[in-house]
Amino acid sequence: MANINVYNMEGAVVDTMELSDEIFGAEVKENLVHKAVVLHLANCRQGTQKAKTRSEVSGGGKKPYRQKGTGNARQGSIRAPQWTGGGVVFAPVPRDYSFKMNKKEKRAALKSVLTAKVQENKFMVLDELKLENIKTKEMKKVLDNLKVEKAVLVVDGSNENVVLSARNLPGVVTMSPDSLNTYELLKYNTVVTTKAGVAAIEEVYA
Repeated sequence: MANINVYNMEGAVVDTMELSDEIFGAEVKENLVHKAVVLHLANCRQGTQKAKTRSEVSGGGKKPYRQKGTGNARQGSIRAPQWTGGGVVFAPVPRDYSFKMNKKEKRAALKSVLTAKVQENKFMVLDELKLENIKTKEMKKVLDNLKVEKAVLVVDGSNENVVLSARNLPGVVTMSPDSLNTYELLKYNTVVTTKAGVAAIEEVYA
């Protein structure tokens, strides 16, 4: 099992703890991490883009001028793609970009990212993270003590003051242990959680 330092809210090391090899010492599978990121981005796409083809543009029922004798190229409709206001060739239509990924693959990708964060010393554990009041300044002070900027704060729902204090901080997002996803963990530089948060992660993804 990997050992990791435990910090207090002032940024001082106060303890160490062991992390589960199953979650934080897994094999890093880059192919599954890539697939999970593509999945997330694809599922975020609305797929509502639409343009009209020549069959959908109004007008153009009549031949604009006679076939021969005008000196111009022959034309059959003013709504052909080469005309201004004409239809679009191979126009995009609404579609669903989403695809599915096996549960085991998703979990393996998440474990890969968590393992990589631990290996790169970008996984920080606090003995506790509690705020008496909802104060963005206090939350910013804690992160400054830890020398962290872009971070995912993994906290449970009972820690409402922390969630509300962090929501206005740029580059900081809060997530519950059961809602972690590969894309968000990669998007932010550091993962910050508590000893209780580590236990919850190990329980959810074991």
